[in-house]
Amino acid sequence: MTKTVYVVSDSVGETAELLVKAVASQFNGGVVEIQHFSYVQNIEDLELILTQAKNNDAIIAYTIVVPFLKQFLDEKAKEEGIFAVDLLNPLMQAFRAKFNSEPKSEPGLMRKLDENYFRRVEAIEFAVKYDDGQDVRGIRHADIVLIGVSRTSKTPLSMYLANKIFKVANVPLVPEIAPPEELFNIPKNKCVGLVITPNKLNEIRIERLKNLGLTAQANYANLGRILEELDYAEKIMKRIGCPVINVSNKAVEETADVILAMFKKRGV
Repeated sequence: MTKTVYVVSDSVGETAELLVKAVASQFNGGVVEIQHFSYVQNIEDLELILTQAKNNDAIIAYTIVVPFLKQFLDEKAKEEGIFAVDLLNPLMQAFRAKFNSEPKSEPGLMRKLDENYFRRVEAIEFAVKYDDGQDVRGIRHADIVLIGVSRTSKTPLSMYLANKIFKVANVPLVPEIAPPEELFNIPKNKCVGLVITPNKLNEIRIERLKNLGLTAQANYANLGRILEELDYAEKIMKRIGCPVINVSNKAVEETADVILAMFKKRGV
């Protein structure tokens, strides 16, 4: 004979269903009829579920975290002789005792965490795909576009902001290469220019060349070349009309905070 289990939740109810199936596999060949009651938000919903459960001789397995709903379900099920099992309560009590704090009692928090996780992964993948101007199509789809000469922290800044769930593309500005037209066709406040003092950039590039086993005399670290690049980048930034941040003495986190503050101010 097939047994019926009502899975009741003030959220989706995925956790309850998985646990019910795991337990059911130990009985009756795992054959149970599961009926879902998701997003239960009021007493009226519970009254209807309890009536049906009693008429169908069903077990209620629930993951309800809203206190007044849980209390009503527990009390009413006991009165009516219905098996109602709170699947979260044992672990909730253990957390309460161990951490000496109270739960938020807010439904759907796990789904919100999962959604944020996947959005973060998507943003990181976006930053990798559209790093260093690899594909200019990303400019139109990015939340933030970083521009600047080489070694102005565009890549690490892109990854840091991606972890804050922003899709970031970055484009290097090089005098010999015309900037992509897409930069001039997006809202100017979506683009952020990164500048740095010539001497600081010279130091960074010399160190970079040493790490690569190359001579510090290469044109890449030549001060005249650096001045040419910075002048070119400044002209592009002025043409776009984007905000500009001097990263000379800023850690990546500091620069990111400045950018996030700008976007927060705009209500993004």
